[in-house]
Amino acid sequence: MRDDEKYTNSEEQLLYLQNLLDDQDTAALQAYFSELDILDIARTLESFPAKTRDFLWEYVPDDLIGEVLAEVDEDIRADYIEDLSASDVEQIVKGLDAQEVAEVLDVADEAIKTSVYASLEQEIRAQVENLHAYEDDVVGRYMDPETVNVKQGVSLEAVQRYIRIHHLLDDESQQIMITDKDKRLLGTLTLIDLIKQPQDAVVDDYMDDFFTLNDQMKVSDAAALLRSKELHFVPVCDSDGLLVGQLNAADVLEITQEDADMTLKHMSGVSNEEEVFTPITRSAKSRGIWLGINLLTAFLAAFVIGQFEAALDQIVALAILMPVVASMGGIAGSQTLTVVIRGLALGQLAGNNVRWLYNKEMWVGMSNGLVWALVVGLISHIWFSDTMITLVITLAIFINMSLANLSGVLIPMVLKKLQIDPALSGAVILTTVTDVVGFLSFLGLATLIIL
Repeated sequence: MRDDEKYTNSEEQLLYLQNLLDDQDTAALQAYFSELDILDIARTLESFPAKTRDFLWEYVPDDLIGEVLAEVDEDIRADYIEDLSASDVEQIVKGLDAQEVAEVLDVADEAIKTSVYASLEQEIRAQVENLHAYEDDVVGRYMDPETVNVKQGVSLEAVQRYIRIHHLLDDESQQIMITDKDKRLLGTLTLIDLIKQPQDAVVDDYMDDFFTLNDQMKVSDAAALLRSKELHFVPVCDSDGLLVGQLNAADVLEITQEDADMTLKHMSGVSNEEEVFTPITRSAKSRGIWLGINLLTAFLAAFVIGQFEAALDQIVALAILMPVVASMGGIAGSQTLTVVIRGLALGQLAGNNVRWLYNKEMWVGMSNGLVWALVVGLISHIWFSDTMITLVITLAIFINMSLANLSGVLIPMVLKKLQIDPALSGAVILTTVTDVVGFLSFLGLATLIIL
């Protein structure tokens, strides 16, 4: 048994690798990397800061460097490519498929791209150039341009013979596409039917209906469709119905994972490119923009508070209880916002069900608002023994939590109509709304009822 096999999870393996680094055990490091697959190597490199990662690159097997580069995060790939010459990159991409070559060249400058293009086989070059012609956020950029397709009217026996002669199937091929003479997709044939059905039958007899994605579809929309339909293989066609590629299981997983990662980062005001070990200056710069926006919204809330300075000067209890109102509204709104953004990502919200969602969240907000308003009111009464303050805090909690739930639905729906990513700015707007409404209702009621 290898030493590292006794570690049963990724965290323990990470600690094991750190021990090897501390001990400078080069032989063990060499052995460790030689037994990892491509994805494990990529994830390992992503688990270390730049200086250590540069050291670990020396232990990546030479014949795997290109495939590993295609798998690691874009900023890591860019850092590695930056110091390489055109001939180095030509050597790295040799033997890679079109998708992998396109990933590696994405971060290279134009001079290196031009040189590498010239070194590629004509078919691979055409596929890479086709992939690079797509925008970064559309399906065509993620698809595999190599497809196994046959013409209609061909026998199953002929298809099997053709595939064996040309070695067309690999571990990612799941279906064979059937096209007409213009390469317009007509249907798909499963590998099971290809093998078990009578070999003198033609492919048309066992052709299945198919679901396709348009090559210009936004990746976020495609991710929602793929999740809802639980698809692991999808043909990709252009607007004329011509077959241009396919999404294999790995491509589908990449699309859905990147969409989920992007949504999570946007909800916290973090850029798409930032990872755990992104350099300090890059992380600070990417986060600073949203921190500045949040500061402006905080001053708006402070301005609202400032309008009730006289009330705060007279009643200290108001200043003590004020954060409770904003906090309860913020949490209630964030819960709703998270559910709604997830629903939008899955394509579950459209038409009449949006109205149902508004009604549901209104009643959820009012129900929770009433319960927690009474709880906070009781605590306030025990604490301050003041009926008026109890009444004010109870009403303010109820109002803010009720409106927070409605805002959690309204804000992302409005942003989506404006074609703004709700995950990117929804949380900042919601925080502003719940703070302003909370302070305004609490201090406004205090001014009306107590003073």
